[in-house]
Amino acid sequence: MIRKILIANRGEIACRIIRTCQQMSISTVAVFSDVDANALHVELADEAVYIGAAPAAQSYLNGEATIAAAKRAGADAIHPGYGFLSENAGFAQAVTDAGLIWIGPPPSVIELMGDKRRAKLALTDIPLVPGYNGDDQSDETLIAAANEIGFPVMVKAAAGGGGKGMRLLQQPADFAESLAAARREAKQAFGDDTLILEKAIQRPRHIEVQLMGDTHGNVMAFGERECSIQRRHQKIIEECPSPALDAELRERIIKTALSIGRQIGYINAGTVEFIFDQDKNFYFLEMNTRLQVEHPVTEAVYNVDLVECQIEVAEGLDLTEQYPNIVFETAKAIEVRLYAEDPSNHFLPTTGKITHWQPTKRERMDHGLKAGQDVTIHYDPMLAKVIVWHWAEKDRAEVIRELDTFLSKIQLFGVKTNLDFLRRLINHPEFIGGDFDTEFIERHSELLTDPPVPPLALIAAAIAKTESSGTVNTWRNNPYRPLRHQFSANGETHEISLLPVTDGYQVRIREQAFRVRAFDDALEVDGYRQRVFAAPGENDDWWVHTPDGTFCLMWVSPLPVGTRTAESVGSLRSPMPGQVIRILVESDQQVSKGDILLIIEAMKMEHRISAPTDGKIAAVYYQVGQTVQAGVKLLDLQPSE
Repeated sequence: MIRKILIANRGEIACRIIRTCQQMSISTVAVFSDVDANALHVELADEAVYIGAAPAAQSYLNGEATIAAAKRAGADAIHPGYGFLSENAGFAQAVTDAGLIWIGPPPSVIELMGDKRRAKLALTDIPLVPGYNGDDQSDETLIAAANEIGFPVMVKAAAGGGGKGMRLLQQPADFAESLAAARREAKQAFGDDTLILEKAIQRPRHIEVQLMGDTHGNVMAFGERECSIQRRHQKIIEECPSPALDAELRERIIKTALSIGRQIGYINAGTVEFIFDQDKNFYFLEMNTRLQVEHPVTEAVYNVDLVECQIEVAEGLDLTEQYPNIVFETAKAIEVRLYAEDPSNHFLPTTGKITHWQPTKRERMDHGLKAGQDVTIHYDPMLAKVIVWHWAEKDRAEVIRELDTFLSKIQLFGVKTNLDFLRRLINHPEFIGGDFDTEFIERHSELLTDPPVPPLALIAAAIAKTESSGTVNTWRNNPYRPLRHQFSANGETHEISLLPVTDGYQVRIREQAFRVRAFDDALEVDGYRQRVFAAPGENDDWWVHTPDGTFCLMWVSPLPVGTRTAESVGSLRSPMPGQVIRILVESDQQVSKGDILLIIEAMKMEHRISAPTDGKIAAVYYQVGQTVQAGVKLLDLQPSE
């Protein structure tokens, strides 16, 4: 019997596992890096062990340190969660060799299914997408295979998933450069740069099946999950059941997934992923040999705790005794992932300190957040998950409406997130109607644009700034002189003037005048009262939560008339915080428009800095390995005459 488990992870999944262990009366041990010393998962665990510096390779990816921590704390077992070491066969074997219980599938199965190429070759009577899975990895062979398959072609890392090392190629022109980039990402993320090719299915749906196997030879399926809403080949919304499946198609895909699980003798939690074409033909993609991020929607619909089931299977549970009948209910569940990223800036990751955090109160929200926490470049940008479900015969639109209501109440200040984008997405008619595919976001780029800052947010920020100012008393002693503020947001500057009146303020924003009354948690603007909350950030930025979303407004100290800020002609700035991993140019080098100049990596994602015009490199300000912040100048480019 397992009495103490070490969780080899962090953030929301570590907190999730800890809470299940608490319900099972199992003690928990957290591990943490430098930046996570005060993290929520460390607070929730019974014990915690420091395992290294902030970079994942020195902490959460350090298998030896993790096993040593488990032995030091007297743990019986290790639960890897997802990400980091969860699909590392060598680590799983080392855990077993150390006399600890590994809460996951056998190392041999992890190794087999972790290699997409070998996995497909090992299975029989399973529908596969046409592609190339050969041993010859030369550029010439891969290019020839791509031409034979026919474009568009998907390049994938054989050893991993999650969009790492993945490229969609529409034509042969950029094939060599895309192969090089895919190999770099694959090597960095999985330690293996082997690639496979697949025919790109146009407008596909991504649907997966949750499996659970035990040590008695039983493999069971807990239904399917719809995971087609993605950006950068990574999921952001998942639901159960899929709106694309009828009973007959559901039965066929589950039967196929069970066949895969039984062919490889699967044990513990795993997910079989399929791609669907427009004619609803489905093909096996890969198997994730771990718990999935989106497991809560399955738990909601099937009324099961998959983490508890994982632990019980590791203890020898016979699934047929615990779950004699797995029944598909009429319940519906949807999960959205809250990321530290900027949808309006190509979904690039963001960093910062969380200055205010108020999650939803009623629905399930898996997170590992607290105020004062730093969101860094070192780990995946996912912050939390919100899950809404109904057991009654409610239609999907009603579930979406409730999800939107709960998202509207989340308050997270200090770091840019995709929260408001998620609300725009789930309210789109095509999403509500269930008519979407993995290319949905690319087709609806209008959803990425941040809306204009509403007067309510500007007024709230101005009042909050005024009340916090040391000049507030002087201002109030001069009642006929309005106080002026300037705030910038989304490249636009707004000027607001406040004049105190008997029961509030007279406010002017450009040509518009407003009469405002302030309450504890609301503002009344010209008789229209709305809930609003404003609070300062770290650097004269003010965060405002309104019914229309969350807005970050930078307070601008007015410049003297005629003063302008200087900027080098042709300067190239970092679009995100990260680490410089490649520099492809040097000073005085001539470059052409579109040339790749420098590559930055952050949160397991590469971003290329390209030349916006022909010219000569005037200066390079950073070296490979250095960390950069968003907005810093990376290079200067002198445009050609």
